[in-house]
Amino acid sequence: MANKLELTWVGKEKEIKVEPRILIENPALSNTAQDINTENMLIHGDNLLALKALESKFAGQVKCIYIDPPYNTGSAFEHYDDNLEHSIWLGLMKSRLEILYSLLAQNGFIFAQIDSYEMAYLKVLMDEIFGRNNFINDIIWKRKGGSVNPRNKLNNNTDYILCYAKSQEAIIQAIYTLEDEETQEYINKRFRYVDENGRRYRLSPIISPTYSPTLVYEYKGYKPPKNGWSLSLERMQQFEKEGRLVFPKDKTQRIQRKQYLDEYKGRPIGNLWTDINVINPMSVERKEFVGQKPENLIERVLLLATQPNDLVLDSFLGSGTTAAVAHKMGRRYIGIEMGNHAYTHCKVRLDKVISGEDKGGITKSTNWTSGGGYKFYELAPTLILQDDFGQEIINPEYNAEMLASAVALHEGYTYAPDDNCYFKQAYNGNNAYLYVTTRHINKSAVNSILTQLQDNEYLIIVCKSFESNAAEDAKNITLKKIPQSLLDNCEFGKDDYKLNVVNPPVYEEEETEDNE
Repeated sequence: MANKLELTWVGKEKEIKVEPRILIENPALSNTAQDINTENMLIHGDNLLALKALESKFAGQVKCIYIDPPYNTGSAFEHYDDNLEHSIWLGLMKSRLEILYSLLAQNGFIFAQIDSYEMAYLKVLMDEIFGRNNFINDIIWKRKGGSVNPRNKLNNNTDYILCYAKSQEAIIQAIYTLEDEETQEYINKRFRYVDENGRRYRLSPIISPTYSPTLVYEYKGYKPPKNGWSLSLERMQQFEKEGRLVFPKDKTQRIQRKQYLDEYKGRPIGNLWTDINVINPMSVERKEFVGQKPENLIERVLLLATQPNDLVLDSFLGSGTTAAVAHKMGRRYIGIEMGNHAYTHCKVRLDKVISGEDKGGITKSTNWTSGGGYKFYELAPTLILQDDFGQEIINPEYNAEMLASAVALHEGYTYAPDDNCYFKQAYNGNNAYLYVTTRHINKSAVNSILTQLQDNEYLIIVCKSFESNAAEDAKNITLKKIPQSLLDNCEFGKDDYKLNVVNPPVYEEEETEDNE
């Protein structure tokens, strides 16, 4: 196997086996009064566990991912203590990015916002996971307004947004701006004429970049360019009728056309974004959240990468900006937030968007009024606990439905109980089913199920215990025990994979032989 270029760090080879948790809707916190069938999700809980919970259902379905992870700079955020030992940060980012990759659609994009201190490390890590050939660009957001953070006597007033596609199928959509510095400089330099109606315009040549015989014609005694005009004869006549043509007195010179500033949509945006302001402290958009991103910034990301009804994911939701923008733009969304501000910021903000109380951000430019909804989810607790004797037991908080759903998730099945057949609780493919029970299964129970199971159907029974010969006559039934069937797949009882690890482990140096 050929060597590959990759970033290495202490502990990289140690895989984090994340327990797949189920997501439990909290109807009291959901907002579905105006859209009972909403697919939008707001999830409270550790985002690594939440991403794992989403993986089986949403793999390959997310069109655009935007993340703004803690930067690991030592800045003391109110909600994120992100001063981590570097290896821990990289390891936890790797685990998240690998699941995000699986969630991303083949024609999807991921945007990861980061500062200059971690950008180079994150870039190499994302090259490894998403493929260097799928790197689109590093967007540089030059923040307008607000204060900057002095460091090493050089003010840092930019952020990076690393953009990757899932594959070559992904196509960035062209959008235009009039507000960035280069475009404003171009406008001031080129649109220097004013007509009798007070409209500013510039003069533009009418020259075709490629040869076309239909565009090679003489017009009013003016000879055509080598490749021909850029306008057809009919279009040229229409432009003259509208007063948009300028004819030089010397007919050896070229005809030019007027391009009016009020019809100019701007230049296609590049990777330097200088036209997006930080949030003014007095703005109605401000949510009193450190690190809050302006809605215009997220809007541009979604305009580049999505269409209405596409699915958007933000697993570091913060104050809820991505979800709020996606909602106003008619995109479906999943937002994950681990802190209490999932309740105090994200939910409150989305409720105001839905009711129409939110007047800030892109509300006016998108003509947003009100409507829509979301469902609020909590992560289920760990499935396996240890009793007072150190024995693994099923968490008593799990009822029968939760247990069946959790085991289905572990086994790679979709939980969807059959109304007419009690043992078809989950399915995988057309004819494979899963049945989870805390009963002891004997041969009589298996034979009873066999009478209802078709010859071309396959069933896994996950149970508390079973007789050794219970399924010896059933070729299409397999028996497994719980919790033993789950213990080898992941680590249980851990509720915190946050990126703000307080006490990173200390790695001891390996002992080496003394060669002297």
